[in-house]
Amino acid sequence: MTELADYAARIEELAREQGLKYHGVDFELVPDRFMMETAVYGLPVRMPHWSFGVRYIRQLVQRNMGLSRIFEVMFPGDPCKAYLVDANSLAENVLVVAHVLGHADFAWRNGLFQRSMAMAGGRILEQAAARAHRIERAFIEHGHERVEAVLDAALALESHIDVNRPLYRTLYGDKPDASLPADEDPFRQRWRSLPGEEAPAADDEARPRAVPPHPEYDLLWFIAQYGPELEGWERDIFLAVREESFYFYPVFACQIMNEGWASYWHARLLREADLEPPDLYVDAIKAHSDVVRPHASGKAVALVVNPYHLGFSMWEKIVEARGVEGARKICAEEDDFGFVRNYLDNALAEELELFVYEASSDGSLKIASRDINAVREAILAPRFNFGSPRVAVTKMDVDGSLTLNHDHQSDGRGLDLKRARRVLDYVVRVWRRPVTLNTVDDHGANEVLSARPH
Repeated sequence: MTELADYAARIEELAREQGLKYHGVDFELVPDRFMMETAVYGLPVRMPHWSFGVRYIRQLVQRNMGLSRIFEVMFPGDPCKAYLVDANSLAENVLVVAHVLGHADFAWRNGLFQRSMAMAGGRILEQAAARAHRIERAFIEHGHERVEAVLDAALALESHIDVNRPLYRTLYGDKPDASLPADEDPFRQRWRSLPGEEAPAADDEARPRAVPPHPEYDLLWFIAQYGPELEGWERDIFLAVREESFYFYPVFACQIMNEGWASYWHARLLREADLEPPDLYVDAIKAHSDVVRPHASGKAVALVVNPYHLGFSMWEKIVEARGVEGARKICAEEDDFGFVRNYLDNALAEELELFVYEASSDGSLKIASRDINAVREAILAPRFNFGSPRVAVTKMDVDGSLTLNHDHQSDGRGLDLKRARRVLDYVVRVWRRPVTLNTVDDHGANEVLSARPH
């Protein structure tokens, strides 16, 4: 521990000299099991639910098969919090310290992370623990079955937020609260500066407003605010899940950029730190190679892009072409969508041997395309809307019946109807009125799914 602290201090001093900026980072060595649980739950202390146990078993199987290994978990905030595995070698944890400082610098610069920090504050761990405590109290007061039914519905919809709207919203027709933080993130500022953008026309206040007045993609918020019979503790659960989803969104939407940036800086800091003894540097670089390797194992072709490898390769090329300050400007302004579409070019795609593949019903695979636009969109498609279908509330009838529409044209996919029916059953338990979903199946044929309260 003393040796690691000495190396960490040296690396942090070098990071500051290299221009990395970040809120302070609290490092903690933890057992492997704690690290696994934190990675699966997403937070060290979080609301209890059976779905996290399912994720834990899946992660355990992947680790035992040698397909996954967790070196660190880092939470952006003020201060940032980072966990290192106590069973890692000294060289591995030295690398992880440098990697975490890269993450902290990215979170300090990037517009999405800045917006998240401004809206939710920088103390996610304490906030999540407080929410978990409230939910534990709800289990005692209202019974396990009732609370779990609400958690089932909220967590089934955890990806269905509208990141284009602020975390703290007013009801339809209400004036925004001037005490809430203004939604002035760099992305919105750039959008408003585009030619031809005009302010929306003022609403006719004398005209009755439909609910919702526009397609509402923030399902968690809508159900929490407009659920006909939702009790206070049920509303609190939906808003708690929603707040955590807002926190996780920048991590999800910038994974390639963020992991690549951290990998670029850990490689650079280790190279320039002049680590002694030399064996320590060699072992750390071997760990770096494991992190950013393009292959699944050995020489096997990976059918899923390694975000560490892709991001690291892209940032190396960007720094080479534009310098560190040019890279920092991109770091501040982009998310993965802009990053991949604007900076993954033909030359790098060919160098990294990227391609789009098709799988046949007999299990055989074939290369479908090497076109750069097809490659970019194949990388980004799973990242759209948290990787979930884009569904909006479009109508709430006077009797409380709810109509949902799946915007399949924008997300480019049909629904798994079996799974969709299960989610709809979860929703109707808390909405307590009939719910209808208009969607399409995997072949693009129209489908209407309905659920009624029992």
